[in-house]
Amino acid sequence: MLHPIHILGGGLAGCEAAWQAARAGGRAILYEMRPAHLTPAHKTGWLGELVCSNSLKTEQEGSAPWLLKQELRRLDSLLLRVAAEARVPGGHALTVDREVFAERVTAAIEAEPAIEIRREEATTIPEGIVVIATGPLTSDALAGEIARLTGATSLFFYDAISPIVEADSVDLGVAFRASRYGKSLDATADYLNCPFDKEQYERFVDALLAAESASAHIAGDVPYFEACLPIEELARRGRETLRFGPMKPMGLSDPRTGRRPYAAVQLRQENLRAESYNLVGFQNHMRFSEQARVLRMIPGLEGAEFVRFGQVHRNTYINAPALLNAALQLRKREACLFAGQISEWKATSSRSPPG
Repeated sequence: MLHPIHILGGGLAGCEAAWQAARAGGRAILYEMRPAHLTPAHKTGWLGELVCSNSLKTEQEGSAPWLLKQELRRLDSLLLRVAAEARVPGGHALTVDREVFAERVTAAIEAEPAIEIRREEATTIPEGIVVIATGPLTSDALAGEIARLTGATSLFFYDAISPIVEADSVDLGVAFRASRYGKSLDATADYLNCPFDKEQYERFVDALLAAESASAHIAGDVPYFEACLPIEELARRGRETLRFGPMKPMGLSDPRTGRRPYAAVQLRQENLRAESYNLVGFQNHMRFSEQARVLRMIPGLEGAEFVRFGQVHRNTYINAPALLNAALQLRKREACLFAGQISEWKATSSRSPPG
């Protein structure tokens, strides 16, 4: 009888690893602690739940994400097949309805007889062949085991997620549909854009800098993920920083003026029914009441109703270049492999998060 492959984590990497093991004639035991133990960012017990962006990156030919997707499709990727079924408009990005996507990934994994799903928290690392795919939201107990196994002294920094608003609460007399530089896969424009003039932008930055942070306990010596900084942290780096980051107006033209706005916030469709939109790149660490007040200063969102507020959570990553070989095997224990985002060593901010 074949020895099973133990796969820790039922996210994107864990589900794909289990699927590929089964397709290759092996047996997989997939451990997922949800829904009994939720993370600070997960909301459901579905496998493959997307907690941050609903974008799986660009499909633009010749790009690195496009090449990776082409390779995955040739390997009969479960995730890419389901993503095609759950796709929503997102310009050149492969953007999905996160609920439909997770439901269909879960159904496919549950229907595969060569995959055993264990709904329990993995607090130790099993013997034999193990794939650790628990992602940035690894539980404290398992993170401690990984630290002991790898000898790592620090595995953590902080990341954030963006707010989501109800579609019918967006004022379409102000917000306009467009993709940057007209890049859309069909005749429709895939994003809603909220345009600012200079005065509106300055008032918004003032409010953002004065807003009260959430009271979550965040250690002052743990840095942020540099590529996913809260918008208030970006604003602290300079009043123009947001205009060159998530609020850049390049490639957009406000139909009311015929000119490029001074700044803009883009909203991306969340689900197939277009009932909600997320504020692209607008992750933050403000109190929920402050988010409602400040974000309603965005032109077109004065009456916004929030499906989800932004929040900060701790992430776990290993220093993959130092710990893993080219096959993603742990150098000191080759039967132990790492997959997915936990193995992506990230650049971090030298600044401490707000307390």
